Amino acid sequence: MRQDTGISLAQKDVPVAVYVVAQLKFKNRLAYDRYKAAFGPVFRKYAGQVLAADEAPRVEEGSWSADKVVLISFPDEPTYRIWADSPEYQEIAKDRREGAECVVLLLKGVPA
Repeated sequence: MRQDTGISLAQKDVPVAVYVVAQLKFKNRLAYDRYKAAFGPVFRKYAGQVLAADEAPRVEEGSWSADKVVLISFPDEPTYRIWADSPEYQEIAKDRREGAECVVLLLKGVPA
């Protein structure tokens, strides 16, 4: 007996955009600035888009102790994984890890 998942067959094969939310707390600004300078040239080679990058977001509710928040999107999770796992990104990510404590969330978009 087939269990109904609530997702049509057509929806199962439709790529869903993914969003990356990164919250950063700086610990070595020099290292982070190296990462920031190298990020653009590496990122532009992939199909992602930077939607927001803010070092002074306004907290509307609750508390927030990070120094920066970044929101990026990719057409689908495999495209994100290609970028995130690429040797080029992994090389510059060393400076991000040295420069900031990060919480990185991967969010699945809503199918159209």
